[in-house]
Amino acid sequence: MNPTGLLLATFILSIAGLFAFIWSLRKGLFDAEYSGARTIFSPGEVGWPEEPAASAAQQHELQQMAAPHAQPGLAVGPADLDAREAADRSSAFPAFVLLACAVVWLLAGSAAGLLSSLKLHWPDLLTDQAWLSLGRLRTLHLNAVAYGWAPMGLLGLSIWMLPRLLKTPLLGGRLAIVGTLVWNAGLVAGLGAIAVGFSAGMEWLEIPWQIGGLFAVGGMLIGLPMALMLQRRQVHHLYVSVWYMGAALFWFPTLYIVAKIPGLHFGVEQATMNWWYGHNVLGLFYTPLSIGCVYYFLPKVIGRPVRSYNLSLLGFWTLAFFYGQVGAHHLIGGPIPEWLITLSIVQSVMMIIPVVAFSLNQHLTLQGHFSALRHSHVLRFIAFGAVMYTITSLQGSMEALRTVNAVTHFTHFTVAHAHLGMYGFVSMVVFGGVYFALPRILDVRWPRPALISLHFWLVVAGFAVYIVTLSIGGILQGLILLDPTRPFMDSVAVTMPWLQGRSVGGALMTLGHLVFAWHFVLITARSGVLTHAERSALRPTTA
Repeated sequence: MNPTGLLLATFILSIAGLFAFIWSLRKGLFDAEYSGARTIFSPGEVGWPEEPAASAAQQHELQQMAAPHAQPGLAVGPADLDAREAADRSSAFPAFVLLACAVVWLLAGSAAGLLSSLKLHWPDLLTDQAWLSLGRLRTLHLNAVAYGWAPMGLLGLSIWMLPRLLKTPLLGGRLAIVGTLVWNAGLVAGLGAIAVGFSAGMEWLEIPWQIGGLFAVGGMLIGLPMALMLQRRQVHHLYVSVWYMGAALFWFPTLYIVAKIPGLHFGVEQATMNWWYGHNVLGLFYTPLSIGCVYYFLPKVIGRPVRSYNLSLLGFWTLAFFYGQVGAHHLIGGPIPEWLITLSIVQSVMMIIPVVAFSLNQHLTLQGHFSALRHSHVLRFIAFGAVMYTITSLQGSMEALRTVNAVTHFTHFTVAHAHLGMYGFVSMVVFGGVYFALPRILDVRWPRPALISLHFWLVVAGFAVYIVTLSIGGILQGLILLDPTRPFMDSVAVTMPWLQGRSVGGALMTLGHLVFAWHFVLITARSGVLTHAERSALRPTTA
């Protein structure tokens, strides 16, 4: 069978299915009255913000902004609040274990990343040990963040949100804990293998398959509670966050198992598979989990349902339709079929549809509530992450174009782009989610809210320095590489001041991570010491 014709037929079928889905929507895309958007709110809860990280004064300001959306004569009943607290208690321990692991891997990954950055302009730093060489240290950083910090944080938030979203206590919590232990055992063993020189040699897939299979097993165990709970859910409609989370929990084991099957992929096919996996794990695992978090936390903080529920569904299905083959644009100019490159470019550009749907929806939801960013710690992180998702996705679509790719490929610009997504979007959403969820998990207020602001401004300042310096250095590097009259060393020399700026930004981000981790330790130490009255004060305030 002609592979080009088969692929084209599949693409046309996906487009037809997309338009059939859009046509089948019962109401307009901008219809604000669809009941599915209110699934995450109890009766009478719309118009009453929930922000566990806010002070009393900040809560008052948030309430004033949300008041016009309140439903007169309705109030959240004690039974609903008790059910919410029971749901939180059922997921508290598994969620805490996952989040605690995430914090540990954040610190480990930050240390490895900062040392790697310093080595790019300080090559004689720590050269006595092979495992501290740039090649191994940079790989340790990538894997600690990609398989430690980000998935542990996102899965922890997902496990905590599921009982709330499905309105039923968590089922299979022990399976989730076992899955967490299996996953972390695989990560410790995998990082150890990389440190001593055993690597598969493919970016994002460096951990040997004999060890990496533990990620698939652990991920499936962590995802089983959702499958168990869906059968006993107390909601008639599955909120869009459940769609994103369920898809991500299914996609990750599938992606990883296919990518790591031993003896299956060779040569050019192996390179193609490498970037099929490398991009899909970003777009079909980290991205849907993060978007699911945004769709939950943003409406809850401002006490207002998402503006267009149908737009949220459009974003989900177009992400599923278009993301599968975008990774091949990393191989432009490589010895792979031209039709595959072209298909990847087309699908990369088509990704503008789900990105615009998501971004427009968040903007419409926040319309009239932008001043809430001054009063909500959680909202700052979540909104910042949502904006970075828009920027990094649109930038990625442009980078896939051959003319742009010719300049940016094989330069530090690509590294900046990767951090724009994995840090600016994913990590900032996880930070915001942790600040929302942990007080509910531990039944205790954040002891020092000022540290949350310090954390935010440190990481934002460091991130801005990091992205700007690395992007400029990468473009200058790419322009010199394209000039046949310039020696290669010119492309190295031009990046030196920008790499130093990268280290300054990385140091500020690492300092912010230390503040975050210290605050995490402080709230954990305080958990369980509040009186019953103080715990009651943590419940959402309603009329």
